[in-house]
Amino acid sequence: MNITTTNSKSGAFAPDGAAGSEVSGRFDWWQAVVRVLGSIEAVRDGRAMYVLLAAFAAGGLAFAMAQASLGRDEVPWAVGQGAAALFIVFYGSNAAGLLLMDRALGRPAREVTDAVLDALGVGHRVLITLAVVGLAAAALLGVLAGLFWLCRLPTVGPWLYALVVPLTVVVLGLAMLAGGAVVGPLTGPTVWAGASSWQSVRQVRRFLRHHVLHAAVMMVGLSLVTGLVGAGTGFVVMAGGRLMAEASVWLTGVDVPPEVLMVGLFGGGLNNINARVVPPQAMGYIHAAAIGGGVVFSLALVMPTLVYLRGVCEIYLTLRSRDAELQGAQNEV
Repeated sequence: MNITTTNSKSGAFAPDGAAGSEVSGRFDWWQAVVRVLGSIEAVRDGRAMYVLLAAFAAGGLAFAMAQASLGRDEVPWAVGQGAAALFIVFYGSNAAGLLLMDRALGRPAREVTDAVLDALGVGHRVLITLAVVGLAAAALLGVLAGLFWLCRLPTVGPWLYALVVPLTVVVLGLAMLAGGAVVGPLTGPTVWAGASSWQSVRQVRRFLRHHVLHAAVMMVGLSLVTGLVGAGTGFVVMAGGRLMAEASVWLTGVDVPPEVLMVGLFGGGLNNINARVVPPQAMGYIHAAAIGGGVVFSLALVMPTLVYLRGVCEIYLTLRSRDAELQGAQNEV
């Protein structure tokens, strides 16, 4: 026997609708965990790895040139080369983010050259969004500074300070949480998914209003996943590097401590080696080991970075989907 509900607004006889409302009112944590864990698949994305590795290598070279120029007191050159390093790493990371967002959305993967060109065309949107949020944060700090200035007033100042202290602690703590969980990680994915500058600002604003807790918990999970990938990569580098160095000393006859051949694996260079204690005939092998070790070091940095970028894409899509559900439920009401 079917029961027809005559007053759906009261909800007195609407068990199915109530159940649907209850389900839609809950955040699907299980799906969120699965999507965050699935970000490990990013290590198999060859195009994104290639772009990110090239960006890190080129950015590292520009940064090394900036350091050398600074050592020669060539400050203008150092500033320009440092700015070039930041430019390369920023837009290279955006290009990798576009490729990873394509995977996360199930879109056809674009070519590497297209990703780089698209990153050059949309990367400024990330900066604009961050600038707008930064202006809002500056306004908030100005208000807090004004409250502290009022606390300098005689008589009422100490009483007002008793109220300003807890208010400042809570506001600044929440602002840092929002910046670390929403603004910093999710601004890029909003742009990579196709949002304009203004749409990106609005999306970040909605996340700040409704999903700070969700974003913070998922970012903790992503940090754990990224840390595990970094630890695993570090173990592979250290274990393989030690065996390589020991075998090189024995097989090539290079009379140097094995640690000297491992400097490049940890981001070091020839300036970290005391050349006075190294035989001249071993310098060629040390140079080659530093170059090869630098390549391995770059790969070790790229792996967790890929997982992180794919993870923030998945977090963004999860929150966007949840936000669309909430908007749909509000429109129905």
